Amino acid sequence: MSDDHKEPNYMAVWWGLLVLTIAEVAVGYLHFLPKAGMVISLVSMALAKAALVAIYFMHLKFEKRTLATVVIVPLILSAILFVILVPDATSPDRIQPPAPAAEPAGGHGEGGGGEHK
Repeated sequence: MSDDHKEPNYMAVWWGLLVLTIAEVAVGYLHFLPKAGMVISLVSMALAKAALVAIYFMHLKFEKRTLATVVIVPLILSAILFVILVPDATSPDRIQPPAPAAEPAGGHGEGGGGEHK
């Protein structure tokens, strides 16, 4: 890492993180948003916050491009795996309802006659 880089504006980064956090909380309270939209917006804001922290507080902005490649490639691969595997894991063919429980032979269940006075 080179020592001749300009010092980042940490207060601006902090304000950006604060704005993103407030936006995340606001999205959590928006109940009219579809669930998919809520999840996509929350994940996007979390990734933006993680990028801000990594770039400025971990000083990755001043590192070589190979380090960025080492970080970005696994993110892209995991996104591809997510897109490929989630539809298969959530398909209705794989989710089967449980079998109904057998009624006991003695007839001690609900609504049966034979109540004693």
